[in-house]
Amino acid sequence: MKSKKMIGSEALLNTLIAEGVDCIFGYPGGQAIPIYDSLYDYKDKLRHVLVRHEQGATHAAQGYARVSGKVGVVLVTSGPGVTNTITGIADAMLDSTPMVVIAGQVPSPLLGTDAFQEVDVIGITLPVTKWAYQVRRAEDIAWAVSRAFYIASTGRPGPVVIDIAKDAQIGMTDYRYEPVDFIRSYRPWPDIAPENIKAAADMINRAKKPFALVGQGVILSNAEKELKAFLEKADIPAGSTMLGLSAMPSGYRLNKGMLGMHGNIGPNRKTNECDVLIAIGMRFDDRVTGDLKTYARQAKVIHLDIDASEIDKNVRADVKVLGNAKDTLREITRLLKPAKHAQWIRSFDADEKEELERVIEKEIHPKGDLLRMGEVVRKVSDAADDRAVLVTDVGQNQMMGVRYFKYTDTRSVVTSGGLGTMGFGLPAAVGAKIGAPERTICLFVGDGGFQMTLQELGTIMNEGLAIKIILLNNNYLGMVRQWQELFFDERYSATEMKNPNFVALAGAFGIRAREVKKREELDDAIRGMFECDGAYLLVADVEKCGLVYPMVPAGGCITEMLFDSDAPCANK
Repeated sequence: MKSKKMIGSEALLNTLIAEGVDCIFGYPGGQAIPIYDSLYDYKDKLRHVLVRHEQGATHAAQGYARVSGKVGVVLVTSGPGVTNTITGIADAMLDSTPMVVIAGQVPSPLLGTDAFQEVDVIGITLPVTKWAYQVRRAEDIAWAVSRAFYIASTGRPGPVVIDIAKDAQIGMTDYRYEPVDFIRSYRPWPDIAPENIKAAADMINRAKKPFALVGQGVILSNAEKELKAFLEKADIPAGSTMLGLSAMPSGYRLNKGMLGMHGNIGPNRKTNECDVLIAIGMRFDDRVTGDLKTYARQAKVIHLDIDASEIDKNVRADVKVLGNAKDTLREITRLLKPAKHAQWIRSFDADEKEELERVIEKEIHPKGDLLRMGEVVRKVSDAADDRAVLVTDVGQNQMMGVRYFKYTDTRSVVTSGGLGTMGFGLPAAVGAKIGAPERTICLFVGDGGFQMTLQELGTIMNEGLAIKIILLNNNYLGMVRQWQELFFDERYSATEMKNPNFVALAGAFGIRAREVKKREELDDAIRGMFECDGAYLLVADVEKCGLVYPMVPAGGCITEMLFDSDAPCANK
């Protein structure tokens, strides 16, 4: 490719286009004005989505990346502009979301002088990024940005920050795009050890009660077909982490549900009954394992992961399979003997029946006059034919969402896992709709999280995005309230909320809305929401004291679950 004279900001935009970027989520400011000035001439090639807060830009980029499989891109200015992105960057790091954050910076001669809106971006972001780099010369922009995309999107994905001094943005350079596909000090694709592949296959072939734990690594490596082939050949039941949920359709016969604190009874119990536990692209988070001293002590553990640092970090693996899940699953499956584990798989039936009777039926077909969160979620899912993308905020709305929403397609769950960021949902739904415009986006959010980033209703209005927002309103910070009720003697400290008129608020942004208080109104309200061509806010006033069950107390054994009969209010 021949070089071409241009200023640094143009080199940046041309590199983004060369990397396949079609959308930027951003907010302009003083030290990024040269980039925005150049962007004016690239409107036909790069869509810019003006968010209402920089944190919103990062969560929107995450939503975009999670549904599209592409790298989400954020553009902000220096100082508070970039510091407002830290929460989203940390969230992306913990959830392995590919994202490139580009920040303007003061001119390089002013670095270190405490100039107006100068902060040490690299020092602040290094702990929560895969790579952070400061550009001080125009000629380094294309190199740094190409490198950033390679690092963000390969191996275990994650966020990268590029901090560009203002003089580099306006300086002249001989631009030439050279894609990066190798960095000497960075090995995103570890070599696969054939002996470990064979050891894993041999162990699975001998297993009487194998159980697979499916994590987001399956989705990130586009290994859904390989996963199904693996499970089918060896007849292995599987449970999913929260972020791995849509790697398998909800109705798939070997999909036994969600693992963890608010997971399904069967997967949690069978973790401590299986003889071989196969972890695929998951990191044994504490919300999945509970007390490690009592976790799967009877089982041989096979751990498939692309990140060597995750293997043996929390749970010791008997067989360690390092590599991309798409490749390692294919290789193990090739060595598997066809098997049938009908009796073992049928053993899940009793757990499913118990959960249906003790939890699910009470939640989705409740008695009494008060709406329950689970019934709202399930009715919305049914109305969408289980084909929509579920986006959630954090809290009870999140747990009810992932428990009762159903999935047919992959990349159908967008939620904040490792960091648990309240306020994530609304901007993430913005990004999800832009990343998958042909899909229906259903956002479930609580009244607390909604008010943290509700300014992004302005972005929805601005962009004309047909997002369906379901606000589960209980006038409490519901998950904190749940812990206060169960573990803190019902001392409800600072969790009750006096809320605004959400319908009127939506109307101020030109968004149609309806509030539902009675069960007999719910079906009609959901129908109206989906019949509306544009964005819609459905406010469902649910019972204040609703709790999410089952629940494994923090640090408890994963098989020792609480049910509604264990709640203090149920025993009064």
